[in-house]
Amino acid sequence: MRPAGPRRFRVRTAALAAAALAAAVAGCVFAAVGTVAADGSRAEAAAGPATGVRAAVGTAAGATVIDPADRPAAPALAGNDLDGKRVALDGLRGHVVVLNVWGSWCGPCRAEADDLVRIDRETRERGVRFLGINTRDPDRAAARSFVRAHGIDYPSLHDPTGELLLRFPPALLNPQAIPSTLVIDRRGRIAVSIGGAVTGDELGPLLSRVFEEAS
Repeated sequence: MRPAGPRRFRVRTAALAAAALAAAVAGCVFAAVGTVAADGSRAEAAAGPATGVRAAVGTAAGATVIDPADRPAAPALAGNDLDGKRVALDGLRGHVVVLNVWGSWCGPCRAEADDLVRIDRETRERGVRFLGINTRDPDRAAARSFVRAHGIDYPSLHDPTGELLLRFPPALLNPQAIPSTLVIDRRGRIAVSIGGAVTGDELGPLLSRVFEEAS
């Protein structure tokens, strides 16, 4: 019998271009757990499986793509959005979901917001759904101002203490990595993990790859 221990994920990764951001916002901590090429192609990771998360301070986005046979289920997420309406991740089952963790105080979150809005609008008719987790904003007012400024019209769960983030495998969603983005497949499993700010050119091919999978 194999000894108990944290689940190890087999992942395939390839190079992803760094997203340059101003030094003034480099105070956010990112988790670089692997990379994926802009065309969504993957290669075996030389550094090993995703359980060996390397924490880094910087501006490079990294992505981990998980083989379908090894994908962990996304945890149950439910709560009130920024307008006090009830939102649940389970209600999106059957859709490919982009789950983005952000805070109004986070410079890299501002850098990626417009691209996320664009991808959301371009893919909504195809059945893709976006859901945010707003973290470390004690007051919803600042978060709502952020949403208005960027024209975000998908909901975000309000998670001021980061409690929702702690439900995820830390190798795939580091609570200290803000922003972070996950792509969740139609069966409610984590398919892609991205640590750091992401551009539309980086997210689009990864999202398409999961969307085009057989349901």
